Amino acid sequence: MAALNLARLITAAADTIAAHAEELTALDQAIGDGDHGLNMKRGFEAVRAEAEVFSAKPLPEALKAIGTKLVMTVGGASGPLFGTLFMALGKEISAEPDRANLTAAFGKAIEAVAARGKSQIGQKTMLDVLQPVHDALLQGKTAPEIADIADAAAEATVPMKALRGRASFLGDRSIGHMDAGARSTALLVRTIVETLEGQP
Repeated sequence: MAALNLARLITAAADTIAAHAEELTALDQAIGDGDHGLNMKRGFEAVRAEAEVFSAKPLPEALKAIGTKLVMTVGGASGPLFGTLFMALGKEISAEPDRANLTAAFGKAIEAVAARGKSQIGQKTMLDVLQPVHDALLQGKTAPEIADIADAAAEATVPMKALRGRASFLGDRSIGHMDAGARSTALLVRTIVETLEGQP
């Protein structure tokens, strides 16, 4: 893998979340608290504000610090879950990861998110995007393919019945709406792979 420009990745991620904050809020208003977009925007803006600090650290430490910041600033149900994803990734990843290390670390991070949220695949959560992305990494898919897989996986949450989170209280009424956490996860996956692809 090419040398990582973490500050550029952070900026791109924060830009993407900010650009889609209203969409994420609208998705969350349908079956959740209606605060997902604003919460995610607040968290990623807080990370952006310290981008240079994070990017000066070794990658594992940087990811753990980003995860901690997200837990502290995103709030709601999403803060601990997205924070856990980054913190667990930081624990497992090497300072200069190759694809095999990244894939293995990502798998462990997904397990940590599932444990934290007491959830599993098929319950209309961010896991329904994370797992297909991990599978795509294992299969050696290209960056554009991985981005498309993430988008399709978020879309696939529409017909699902929510079994975890606030949306689960709606029962069958949660069917027909995309999960906001799945959508924000897909947005971040696309942003990260496209930014990595575009790095010199």
